[in-house]
Amino acid sequence: MIRKKLMYVVSDIDKSLHFEWISPHLNKNYNLSFVLIGIHHSALQQFLNQQGIPVICFSYKGRLDLIQVWVKVFHIILKQQPDIIHTHLWVANLIGLTCGWLAQVPKRIYTRHHASIHYKQYPSGLKWDKLHNRLATHIIAISKNVEHLLIHCDKATREKVRLIYHGFAFSYFQDISSDRVKLLNQNHNIHTESRPVIGVISRFTEWKGIQFIIPAFKSLLSDFPDARLILANAHGEYKPTLVRLLSDLPESSFTLINFEHDLAALYRLFDVFVHVPVDQEAEAFGQTYIEPLIVGIPCIFTLSGIAREIIKHEENALVVDFKNSEQIYSSMIRLLIDPTLRNNLLEHGKNAVSKFTIETYLSHLDNLYRE
Repeated sequence: MIRKKLMYVVSDIDKSLHFEWISPHLNKNYNLSFVLIGIHHSALQQFLNQQGIPVICFSYKGRLDLIQVWVKVFHIILKQQPDIIHTHLWVANLIGLTCGWLAQVPKRIYTRHHASIHYKQYPSGLKWDKLHNRLATHIIAISKNVEHLLIHCDKATREKVRLIYHGFAFSYFQDISSDRVKLLNQNHNIHTESRPVIGVISRFTEWKGIQFIIPAFKSLLSDFPDARLILANAHGEYKPTLVRLLSDLPESSFTLINFEHDLAALYRLFDVFVHVPVDQEAEAFGQTYIEPLIVGIPCIFTLSGIAREIIKHEENALVVDFKNSEQIYSSMIRLLIDPTLRNNLLEHGKNAVSKFTIETYLSHLDNLYRE
């Protein structure tokens, strides 16, 4: 049987576990190629090269560069004539879908990775969302929240939208050697004897709610003076505000990690994990709702994105109200002093995320590609 030509167009990604997990499978079943836009010599590019998967990279600095990239991508599509184009993230969506539409690629798919941000913070982005919705033949919604926004807010054609949840390679998070954890400790100068450790993995942007975690941790220091707060993925436009809040804490009580490739080992350093977006529509999915439960860490959450579908208070996590530092603090205390509660949450947490396997994701993706 002749294998379909499948082209991925992805923008502004350095390392991506998602593409590392799915590309070997896709490469066996399709004539797979990648166009990467934005970061030259990225970790993803290196991985694809190692796998022998064709990849072309374009960097850009401004709009004029993007015009040149668009022309080059258009010529690549005309030359390769893919049966399917699948785009991820804004620049890739704009370039990949417009080029694919003009080149009359039969199946043009994009995965919607954002939720309500263009309705609440950047309304200028709505026109681009609607353009992408028109140009695509299929749109992947990664949660029911995104599905609702696409159909009822964007007014995207209902028949185009497919609900396909993210998938995770569970072994990546579960098979962790003590040497990897020790190395991570050393690299970031994190002293694990300073227990307990409160972990956060969130980009420094306002809607992630980190500004409510820091005051909660400040209160926690009164009860646990040796506690440590680890803030990973510590970059973004909201960083100046968060740095000001952190200035109220002892410098020895927190660690900022700009980026860490070995997320699985990083999770092993946490005693409690906190993820508290500021409203129910802020997260499109929220991979950090799933990953700590796979690892087996007691969690404190607000209900946004995928959490609205799977998280239940006092069953698989502790749920707090939006923008509520006092509840975050009291939940930290509960998890640190009550081992029975922790163990119950961990047992039910693993059951709650058991369906989000990479195999299930790939099965749904294959069905869409072959539809």
